[in-house]
Amino acid sequence: MSVSGGDGSETAPSDMIFGPILEDGVFRFDCSVEHRKAAFPSVSFKNSKDREVPIPSHIVPAFTPTYSLLEEQQVVTFQFSPGTSFYGTGEVGGQLERTGKRVFTWNTDAWGYGPGTTSLYQSHPWVLVVLPTGETLGVLADTTRKCEIDLRKEGVIRIISPPSYPIITFGPFSTPTAVLQSLSHAVGTVFMPPKWALGYHQCRWSYMSGKRVAEIAQTFRDKKIPSDVIWMDIDYMDGFRCFTFDKERFPDPSALAKHLHNNGFKAIWMLDPGIKQEEGFDVYDSGSKNNVWVKGADGEPFIGEVWPGPCVFPDYTNSKARSWWANLVKDFISNGVDGIWNDMNEPAVFKVVTKTMPENNIHRGDDELGGVQYHSHYHNVYGMLMARSTYEGMELADKNKRPFVLTRAGFIGSQRYAATWTGDNLSTWEHLHMSISMVLQLGLSGQPLSGPDIGGFAGNATPRLFGRWMGVGAMFPFCRGHSEAGTDDHEPWSFGEECEEVCRAALKRRYQLLPHFYTLFYIAHTTGAPVATPIFFADPKDSRLRTIENAFLLGSLLIQASTLSNQGSHELQPIMPRGTWLRFDFEDSHPDLPTLYLQGGSIIALGPPHLHVGESSLSDDLTLLVSLDENGKAVGLLFEDDGDGYGYTEGRYLITHYIAERQSSVVTVKILKTEGEWERPKRRIHVQLLLGGGAMLDAWGMDGETIQIKMPSESEVSALISTSNERFALHMENTKLIPEKEVLHGQKGMELSREPVELNSGDWKLNIVPWIGGRILSMTHVPSGVQWLHSRIEMNGYEEYSGTEYRSAGCTEEYNVIERDLEQAGEDESLILEGDVGGGLVLRRKIAIPKDNPRVVQIASSIEARSVGAGSGGFSRLVCLRVHPTFCLMHPTESFVSFTSIDGTKHEVWPDSGEQLYEGNNLPHGEWMLVDKSLNLGLVNRFDVSQVFKCVVHWDCGTVNLELWSEDRPVSKESPLKIEHEYEVASFS
Repeated sequence: MSVSGGDGSETAPSDMIFGPILEDGVFRFDCSVEHRKAAFPSVSFKNSKDREVPIPSHIVPAFTPTYSLLEEQQVVTFQFSPGTSFYGTGEVGGQLERTGKRVFTWNTDAWGYGPGTTSLYQSHPWVLVVLPTGETLGVLADTTRKCEIDLRKEGVIRIISPPSYPIITFGPFSTPTAVLQSLSHAVGTVFMPPKWALGYHQCRWSYMSGKRVAEIAQTFRDKKIPSDVIWMDIDYMDGFRCFTFDKERFPDPSALAKHLHNNGFKAIWMLDPGIKQEEGFDVYDSGSKNNVWVKGADGEPFIGEVWPGPCVFPDYTNSKARSWWANLVKDFISNGVDGIWNDMNEPAVFKVVTKTMPENNIHRGDDELGGVQYHSHYHNVYGMLMARSTYEGMELADKNKRPFVLTRAGFIGSQRYAATWTGDNLSTWEHLHMSISMVLQLGLSGQPLSGPDIGGFAGNATPRLFGRWMGVGAMFPFCRGHSEAGTDDHEPWSFGEECEEVCRAALKRRYQLLPHFYTLFYIAHTTGAPVATPIFFADPKDSRLRTIENAFLLGSLLIQASTLSNQGSHELQPIMPRGTWLRFDFEDSHPDLPTLYLQGGSIIALGPPHLHVGESSLSDDLTLLVSLDENGKAVGLLFEDDGDGYGYTEGRYLITHYIAERQSSVVTVKILKTEGEWERPKRRIHVQLLLGGGAMLDAWGMDGETIQIKMPSESEVSALISTSNERFALHMENTKLIPEKEVLHGQKGMELSREPVELNSGDWKLNIVPWIGGRILSMTHVPSGVQWLHSRIEMNGYEEYSGTEYRSAGCTEEYNVIERDLEQAGEDESLILEGDVGGGLVLRRKIAIPKDNPRVVQIASSIEARSVGAGSGGFSRLVCLRVHPTFCLMHPTESFVSFTSIDGTKHEVWPDSGEQLYEGNNLPHGEWMLVDKSLNLGLVNRFDVSQVFKCVVHWDCGTVNLELWSEDRPVSKESPLKIEHEYEVASFS
């Protein structure tokens, strides 16, 4: 099959051939009949044959993509009119509306990712296209291979991946919900979660003993903070061996589980794919006997290093391996395990530049998945197939309980088996803001059960950041707090009384809303409708709503949050969908909690604020929150069942359709119809009729009876609304934001939530943390959207040392901001920092984005003598200025360092070369470049050769250091050491 022009140039674009599949409005496109026959089976479709079988239809596609072939790649292009908006693309950082962005589907262990990171933990080669009219189309590139989705040009989708793969389109349909429902008919709906899984989850890397776990659980109950689940991270294991327990710290997991269950908690335990290579370890021996491991190119089991050390990896593409794993899970469940957390399943591998296993590893896949293939074919579905195996193992363990699996890696269709979270985020306001869009994008890509690590995984949240994040996170579909080893405690009570009270109120809100959440998940499970959506879903035609990132919908409930540190939710000037939206609260309003609105024409059900799901019962009082539309009507439904098991599939449930109607001055609330075999429980109904401004009217009755509310006169209603608004304003005025934690002078550590200094001018956006090493924490090239550098707070990023030793003085000291110039009046935007590195020396650094050349960022650094003793003749100790930036590799196998040395030799330095040192005539001649062939971009670093005596290239796990070293000598006041250099991004075809 020809895949490019004879000279390697791109072939002329041609229309793709198409055929209707699945249902009306769904089309499969291929480059040709030959390409159609060559395409691999679908792994995303729940029934792969549905993609292969044409259906009779008189409908023709509204949009036909073109294709071309270029250098072993199939390039597919869609063109839409101006004003079209793009969403989806799965788990991605950055903005909600995706125009201007480019992502690569390649599951990646992406600790501390940023808005410009192009590959995260999951792959969803899917774009939701909202046309200017509000009509919506879905585009799926049905390939498991690495896939570039380029949305940088308005109205254009460009998809690039190895041939041959089909494009599946859904619609256009009248609403985005209709598109997602159609998508679910192909890739499946979310599994029905047990009701307890919608409660609050508390996690930590790690609670180091069963005793500590029990203490955490008891503190929740003592402080009356609602919670349902405690999580066990990897340290519960014996030496990180999966399916084992540390005999000293977790001596009796069944007894711990029983204790938790008696206290109303479930227990979730981690399982990673890496199995310790150790003869005598029964899991390793069993897997070897059953020949279930992924093979290397040599045909022997691949060995990669992860937490336990050298590991082998189950080949989940093979049904024999999946069955083997499922039976291990089945036995593991007998320890009282309620849910399983699959982590590190991209799969992540340590000590290799790609952060994963080699692409030429061999999988012995089932024929229906694609047969025997290299890892490059199955990489993106490895995590999903692991989650499937885990889910099936839980099913084997107890057919009367619904499995609960959380997976880090996934693919479109993973929602059939597992929930997900947004990975190793940071304790920053930027990541709080970004978490909303990330949850929404996953929902718009078929995965409704997701949420972030509330408070941020890496770094220390402040009280205000944690409380604000809990306020928003309590409204996400999946609600879990989690934090990294080495950080402060991040439980809801860890940040002082004010934050604790806000967290308690936020979680009480969630638990009162659980009947609504559970109903939304039943609808999602049975119809494919999303759970959390952007607010433009209320009116897809309204272009004002398409870029709103601090609000979202849960059905007819609108959540409006502030993600700015110094702005409370009551200070927002929200852009709202048209129509009636009535504010309400639970008498818990606080500036750090989101504002809630209910859409006119809606009824939602609320329950009591129990401490855990097990406390609830069908006889609990039920509250109906009613918001009438302009015609005086409202409807809503409530789904109820046992909260677990599969009785709901056999009629053992109750769906109640409630209706409210206003006639004259009376509002009548009653049952319109019911579904299911369950009898209606005897319980009281509390109707709260929203009037606006938080005002409401109350009425009580028995469920099943007609309840009537007499409406006051218009003037009385206006007075109630006015009084409620005044009371709300006064309450908010007298309620202060949660205080930020005071950071002591000189304190080092992981205070990510202190505001970094930002340089944002021209082509560059930089974040600098003066309080620890003067480190450049992130470095984003704005035109390309690429974040070339992002780092931990305490190491990596851009740092400098004062000696030849790695991490010598200079990288951890607190720096003082000497001068800060914002871009104005033609001046450069710049920052000057100084840090005391001891012995009378300072390390001084000026970072600038020049006004006359905004494409570059300049860094001028020096080690200067300030108070060197006279006894030394005015000279310091021996010092070396060592510039040590750690750049991120978006595509490690397609990245290299290029330069011409002083003697004219051309060099290409690739990751497999390890560490390389250049000096003398081998030194780059004033310039070297980090090239990313996938992005067609290079990061150029220019420097003064007279100041640089040595250059070092050091490849590491997903990163590369491009180091500049000065000479090694003493300095005096008259003879500082200097290195002046700059960065610029170059593009090439």
